[in-house]
Amino acid sequence: MDKSITVIGLDLAKSVFQVHGINAEGEVVVRRKLSRSRVLAYFNQLEPCLVGMEACATAHYWGRELRALGHNVKLMPPQFVKPYLKSQKNDMRDAEAICEAVTRPTMRFVPIKTPDQQALLALHGVRDHWVRLSTRLINTLRGYLAEFGIVAARGRMGVEAILDTLADDQDERIPDLARECLRPLASELRHVKRQILEMDRKILKAHRANSICQRLETIPGVGPVIATRVVAEVPDPKIFKSGRAFSAWVGLVPKQHSSGGRDRMGRITKTGNPELRRLLVAGAMSMIIRAKQLGFTKHPWLSRLLERKPMMVVAIAMANKIGRMIWALMVKGEKFNPAKLMPA
Repeated sequence: MDKSITVIGLDLAKSVFQVHGINAEGEVVVRRKLSRSRVLAYFNQLEPCLVGMEACATAHYWGRELRALGHNVKLMPPQFVKPYLKSQKNDMRDAEAICEAVTRPTMRFVPIKTPDQQALLALHGVRDHWVRLSTRLINTLRGYLAEFGIVAARGRMGVEAILDTLADDQDERIPDLARECLRPLASELRHVKRQILEMDRKILKAHRANSICQRLETIPGVGPVIATRVVAEVPDPKIFKSGRAFSAWVGLVPKQHSSGGRDRMGRITKTGNPELRRLLVAGAMSMIIRAKQLGFTKHPWLSRLLERKPMMVVAIAMANKIGRMIWALMVKGEKFNPAKLMPA
């Protein structure tokens, strides 16, 4: 086995992996394909070297495995690797681009997640699946029942009214055939709601077992779902230089179109982490609604902002602010200080 390899670009796949290795002078030492079963055996025979991979599916698993063999593993966002791709795309050129990108001094890297963090992400993903399925079932039931003149109110009580109507055999507004077709959907919806509650209990259990989550929960608009999601998504908050950098990663900062020394700011970028951004915006909206109910006694600045801007714009600004608070608490290890972070 060649001992002169110093940098390897590894293009991940389901079955066949592509390796591109260079030496200290930048000369190509190896180009080869590896089956999945031979990857660990191949890297186990190599001297420790720098291994670059795109942060895609299975990358964190392979990062942990190769790091355990003594290699220095770096994960990179795929969009930052693409500029180094030469000519047309194939596995060999992808591995070459990865090998080139990982050596760049200004490259941004993705921390490797632990199995516990990925398990927590799986929990959130399964919960999102059940929530989407619940929404689809509710909309289906509402749509069909509306054809018979049955329109329920919005919210949880409206859904319960729909289920009660389907269960009532004496309600003559629904034909027997339609009732027979819709009842399985109602039964499935009840099962889905139980699954969502079970996922919420698991999230709450994980939240209570994590000290960082406990600190994050003290921020207005942040609950167990957001706190555990942040802990799962951010292995090391210090990779972000500031709270704004964290918000930019989430996709909550204005998009720049600056040139010639003139700054032009547009709408939010919506890049980075869409799921976490959605949760932060939802938390900001709940905070605004709660503040309205209390008459803005605790947050008068929200009232002044709402006088000038639409509610959704204010929610985005609040979500941006919450993101910066989250980063500050994670990096500094402090507790939330309302007087310092929520000015009147």
